[in-house]
Amino acid sequence: MGRLRTRGRTGIPRASMACLILLAALCLAACSTPDTLTEREGFVEVTGGKVWYRIVGSGRATPVVVLHGGPGAASDYLKPLEKLAADRPVIFYDQLGCGRSDRPAMKSLWRIERFVEELSQLRAALKLEEIHLYGHSWGTMLAVDYMLTKPSGVKSLILASPCLSAKRWVEDADLLIAQLPPETQEVIRRHEKAGTTDSKEYDAAVTEYLKRHLCRIGPWPEDLTRSLAASNMDIYKQMWGPSEFRPTGDLKTYDRVDRLREITVPTLFTAGRHDEATPGATTWYSSNLPDSTLRIFEKSSHLAMFEEQEEYLMTLREFMKRTEGR
Repeated sequence: MGRLRTRGRTGIPRASMACLILLAALCLAACSTPDTLTEREGFVEVTGGKVWYRIVGSGRATPVVVLHGGPGAASDYLKPLEKLAADRPVIFYDQLGCGRSDRPAMKSLWRIERFVEELSQLRAALKLEEIHLYGHSWGTMLAVDYMLTKPSGVKSLILASPCLSAKRWVEDADLLIAQLPPETQEVIRRHEKAGTTDSKEYDAAVTEYLKRHLCRIGPWPEDLTRSLAASNMDIYKQMWGPSEFRPTGDLKTYDRVDRLREITVPTLFTAGRHDEATPGATTWYSSNLPDSTLRIFEKSSHLAMFEEQEEYLMTLREFMKRTEGR
């Protein structure tokens, strides 16, 4: 007869028991990894009120500060970026007037210069001496203007689905609208000409555009709809205007293309193939910033962090690690 295995009180062979314990430990570690990331939130005093922030992760790599779009949106839709926190702290914040931050009723606050100052105040309050800076959409305008103040400690810059020329945005929007069904084009043009952009018919036509060029996932992710619901349209209208396609607000003449050469940190430009911040415009911006890197995501529109999440996050992660290795 063969040798009997020694059994514990459970009746399971001890060798098998050891394997089960090891497997259980590995499964527990795998399942608990997202929950072990540190997370804290709070408020910082800035010019005009308090802004809400959230820090996810506590890795040793350089933190990344995230600038959301809008102007006037909330940071919720950028939640996929918290997966970068496996390597480094990721700092989200709602700009003043947006999301969970204070909403003062002072039109004088909605200037790009004050938002630039706000970012400096946030960095100082959180003692963020070295950072990577990520801006998305309107956040790229804010990021570029911040970089033109020559801040210290910025290791790299990521400009995602950028708008760095209001004039180019209008030209591209006209081309994209021309690809819509004729009846949808007619509704958009008619209401913009009449100044009735608050009508339900206009909203429905714009939604058809956004389903092609903002987010091509259906239904839209909950983080996106929550962010849109928390938007402050007063800020959007004052700074950009009532139309997605034709700025009439304070940013209507915004153009920083000729000043991109003043930025000296490693820079990554990204856009989706179907982006309202078109690949053509993004390629043009990149060509005006020497030694910058360009990545177009073929299956995405304006929100590649949802549409090609794994590839998108890998691109950002590798870019930041590469700049840290220089």
